[in-house]
Order: sequence, then structure tokens, then C-alpha cells
Amino acid sequence: MHTRFLLERFRAYGSKEAMIWKGEPYSYAQLLESIEASRSFLDRYRVQAGSVAVLEGDFTPGTLALMFALIDRECLIVPLTSGMDSRKEEIYEIAQAQLVLTMDAEDQVSVASFPTLTSHELLVSLQQCEHPGLILFSSGSTGKSKATVHDFTVMLKKFSTDRVRAGKRIMGFLFFDHIGGINTVLNTLSSGGCIVALEDRSPDRVCAAIARHKVQVLPASPTFLNLLLLSEAYNRHDLSSLELINYGTEAMNEHTLMRIREILPQAGLLQSYGMSEIGIIRSSSRSPDSLWIKFKGEDYETRVVDGLLEVKSEFTMLGYLNAESRFTEDGWYRTGDAVECDGEYFRIRGRQSEMINIGGEKIYPIEIENVLLQMDEVIEASVVGEKNLITGTMITATFQLRDQLPAAEFRARMRAFCRDKLPAWGIPQKCVIVEELAPGNRLKKKRS
Repeated sequence: MHTRFLLERFRAYGSKEAMIWKGEPYSYAQLLESIEASRSFLDRYRVQAGSVAVLEGDFTPGTLALMFALIDRECLIVPLTSGMDSRKEEIYEIAQAQLVLTMDAEDQVSVASFPTLTSHELLVSLQQCEHPGLILFSSGSTGKSKATVHDFTVMLKKFSTDRVRAGKRIMGFLFFDHIGGINTVLNTLSSGGCIVALEDRSPDRVCAAIARHKVQVLPASPTFLNLLLLSEAYNRHDLSSLELINYGTEAMNEHTLMRIREILPQAGLLQSYGMSEIGIIRSSSRSPDSLWIKFKGEDYETRVVDGLLEVKSEFTMLGYLNAESRFTEDGWYRTGDAVECDGEYFRIRGRQSEMINIGGEKIYPIEIENVLLQMDEVIEASVVGEKNLITGTMITATFQLRDQLPAAEFRARMRAFCRDKLPAWGIPQKCVIVEELAPGNRLKKKRS
């Protein structure tokens, strides 16, 4: 049984709270009962070992119980949330889904099945070695969703150590179909902590849940933290229980980091690093207000080649279902993240695919946004490189402003502000002003 060590811990935790769902506590003993009921459910529907099962839901007792039951059934699990609704059919096809388990608002499950044959070599290899699998899909904001395949047996090893960790009350902020969300589940429950589930990830609802349930750890994206600052929801709720804000999933800008440090001085700030392809690497920040991080532990090796980070670990994915391999011949995963190095510390500059090249001069969007966000007039800014017939590429910045200003006047102010802070070629040539710069469906900045 692949989850034996977890179930033994759940029994030991007994009446401790494993989850807060819809404002009500749900104990480890109740979770064990739900896992047993989920096993019976799978028996009733004759779910076979090795089946590719899409699990549609979020952080609910029923969804988590089904996930653990599917792991022990050695199924290949595709977690899915409502944010991916528009891509469902594409995901079913790529994953070669045979079963779809959908949790409704009342945590009741419905079942649909497909007569699909598993043919992809990665899926077949997991079935042959009788290991459960995890298939994660990217949001696909710039094209088709990429499907990463993990061996769940290997992933669970990271949480099976005997070292004692104090269980914390952790917000279930990162989505269930995200590597960070899966990490939240396994990290929290393996250590006897409590997941506080959210039905709404707006700043006010998140802050209200922190205050009501005394949340200690908030994993969040920099985009959400910026929304929190803009909403001033921190003034309307008691956030004194927060001990740690663990930010990741995208590059953080210095302006947001400094402001969060000011308004929540009691909370530590830790930058995490991870990807669907490699999992989450343990790290520590040089200081709470620093964007320099050091990777910890022996689980991962790192190296920098031509300014780009590469990672080697047993916890990296097996491969993609629908994309070319990014592994080197000697087994290193090419992350595509550009980094600066200072001894044992790294600073993430951004994705290589986002780099803007102006006549051979290179800059990353976050470096420009760090400057633009210092302007009093600017609420939010998003920078991209845009094709230009004359220069090849030009820098386009989209802004959300505090007050209405004529575009020509704001552009003049912006250029004057940036003159001594950015090289001339790094100042945006095109400015677009919008009423609202809405984040993507996973609360990350959209640069398109």
C-alpha cells in the first residue's frame, strides 16, 4: 500500500483537525473514514489498477480521500480544477483519460468513463511497474497545455521521512491541480497540520479565513500579494496569526516584497522555487526582504549553464506526454529560468522565453516592472516584448493607474521617471492603459 506511512500517521493524529472546509473542522479520523469509503466507491465502480483517472475538484475532504484511494489503487491521477474548464476535452485526450470523477459543491462525486486505451510509453511504464502516477497540466496561456508525468511513489518518498515536524495551519491557496497545491496537501497532512480550504481566493475572503481560523502559513503567488496590497484587506482583518508567507509560482518584484514586509512585519517571508516538472525545492531566503535564495537539502543538485538554471533529482518528472524532453543527455532538467549567482545564492531573473532582446541588449520583464511599480501613479504593470518591423522587438507596458491620465501625459511622466533607472533601450516604447490588469486563472500575472 503506497500510502501506508501516511495512514499510520493519520491514525496517530486521530481527532486533530486535518482540514477546515466550509468553515467546519474535519479530523484525521474522519479523513480515514472517507478514504475507506472512497475505496469501497472505487470497488463499486470496478475501477482497475492503472486506470487513468481525472479527479475534478479542489481542497475538499472528499477530493483528498479519493486521491489517496486512487494512489493505493495504483491509478494515474489527473487533478483538475474549474480554472481549466475550457481545456477539459483537450486534457482528457492528451492524458488518455478512462475515468472522470467530479466532486460537486456538496462534496458528492459523479462518474463518467471512456473506453480509452492507454498507449503512451510513460503511462504504460507506470502501469507495468504497478506505481501510481500524477499527471499535471500547465495553464496553457500561450498555447497547448503541457502534460508532465510523475511517479507518485517517488513523490511520496519526500514526505515519508521520520523527522518530526510541527504541523501548521496552512492555507490551501495554491490550486489542487498545481504542483504547489499537491505539495501543500502532502506536506501539511504528513506532519499533522491542518489545511484551511478556500471557496473564494479574493483578498478579503483569504484574509477573513486567516483571521477566523488562525492560519499560520500562507503559500501565495506574488500577483495575489499585490492584489492584497491594492485591496487593503489587511486593514480589515486580524492577520496576527501569520508566521510565514511562502511566495512562488512566478518571479516576485521588489516593490511588492518590501510593501508586504512593511504591513506584515511579524510574518517571515520565504521564496520557494518549483515547477510542475521538478516539484518544490527546499530553500531559504538570504533575508526576509531579499530575492536571493539558497537551495537546501540533498534531494536536488543544481548548476548554471549559460546563465540558465538546471536541476537534477530523483523527484523530477518522468517526461511530457505532449512535448519534447528538456533533459540533457546526462539527466539534468533545463528549467529555462535565467539566474544570477552570488556564492551559494541565486536570484531568478525570469523565464528565458520572456526575455526581451533589443538589438542584442537583453532584459527581463520583471526588471522593468520593478521600476515601473515605483511610480506613484501606477497600481499594476505588465511588460512584454512585442514584434516591431523597424527594430525587431519593442517593449510594451500595460498599466493600471490610480487616477485617469491622458495617455500622452502619462507616457511622458513614465519616460522621465525611468530615465535614470533603466537604460534608454529598456524604457517601454509603447504604453497601454487599462481599467484593470486582471490576473490569470491561477492568480499569476498574464504577459500576453
